[in-house]
Amino acid sequence: MTTQNEKNHNKHLDLLHDYKIHMIKFVDEMEKMDKKSDFAKEWNQTTIKERKKEIQVIDKILKNLIRF
Repeated sequence: MTTQNEKNHNKHLDLLHDYKIHMIKFVDEMEKMDKKSDFAKEWNQTTIKERKKEIQVIDKILKNLIRF
């Protein structure tokens, strides 16, 4: 039987994973816009780099945390 803390821990890990998936889709959409417009490419370049770093950090956190 799982405790309340274990349920919360798993719930928050699931939320973090959902956020990671959202960020991946967000970056993909920005990269698609970059292919269509040179202006968008220059505009989004920094944001895309930051989001990719954020995805890497989230992935690292998820891999290092133990699920109950």
